[in-house]
Amino acid sequence: MAEDKDSRTEDPTGKRMSKAWDEGNIPLSNEVKSVTMLVGALIVVGILAPWVAKSLMTYLRTFIERPESMALDIETFQTFVISVLLKVAMVLAFPMFVLAIAAFIGTTSQIGLVYTPKKIAMKLSNLSPISGFKRLFSMTSVIEAVKGIVKMLIVGLLIAFLVVPTMSHSDKLIGQNLQATLAELHRLIVMILFLVVLVMCALAAADYVYQRWSHKEKLKMTKQEVKDEHKEQEGAPKVKGRIRNLRLERHSQRMMAAVPRASVIITNPTHYAVALQYDIVSMAAPKVVAKGVDYLALRIRQIAETHEVPIVENVPLARALYAAVEVDQEIPQEHYKAVAEVISYVMRLKGKRIAS
Repeated sequence: MAEDKDSRTEDPTGKRMSKAWDEGNIPLSNEVKSVTMLVGALIVVGILAPWVAKSLMTYLRTFIERPESMALDIETFQTFVISVLLKVAMVLAFPMFVLAIAAFIGTTSQIGLVYTPKKIAMKLSNLSPISGFKRLFSMTSVIEAVKGIVKMLIVGLLIAFLVVPTMSHSDKLIGQNLQATLAELHRLIVMILFLVVLVMCALAAADYVYQRWSHKEKLKMTKQEVKDEHKEQEGAPKVKGRIRNLRLERHSQRMMAAVPRASVIITNPTHYAVALQYDIVSMAAPKVVAKGVDYLALRIRQIAETHEVPIVENVPLARALYAAVEVDQEIPQEHYKAVAEVISYVMRLKGKRIAS
């Protein structure tokens, strides 16, 4: 394994990176997601918490201040509890929405909107205890554990740094009214969250860089893999070109086979040749059965001469038909008159030959 790792010295190609993303192998920093969640929590606690507390207090005021005024029968109590739960859910819905948006941003800000069905597909190897044991004691798990311990230590120190001085003046909090005490606790929590967010931003930036570097290192290739991929990419255009040439060749062969059945060949006279077929009984309009320029035009004329197919020189008509009509298509209506004149001319020639 060490030798294999040492041999992987080449940066991953675009194709390898794309394949990794398709398989769900994406560099994703959980610390960035944690930061966005903490920012969402800071918004909820710092801005929305007073509004939430006030709304809940309004809904619960009657129960808190005058509980004796409430009826004690089961039906009334059940109705009150359901009403309170619904109102609490409505009040908490927006803060929960903010946290959900924060989690969504934490992921999409790193990788965008990526759909990886292979990542969510069930794998039997994930159910294996041996595979689970290996993942549990892998280097990645060890690094994640170390990061978790570091975060806990930092957050603990921050909390101690802010809370200990406040607790030394706890006698002042006791002497204050409830509203002032809650305001002081709210200020303390917001400050703790703010400092935690600042520290986590630094950790998230470092982790983001590390995850990108680690992902690239895991995808590194050997020199032979790079050569094989390069050959594969070079071979694909050659194969496509060969297939395209075969199709053109077969198309040309079909056209040449149709020339002897043509009614007339309209030429440029040397650069263009268009073979038309027309049967007054079975066809509504003349049809192009072959066309070509330069070498193909020469082949069409040669085959036409061999099979005594009439050749008529008409420069504008030959160019127009070549540009406007594909093989096996009928000519458009705007060319009916010109083609009709050519076919009438050919029919007159055939009539003279028969008469003679």
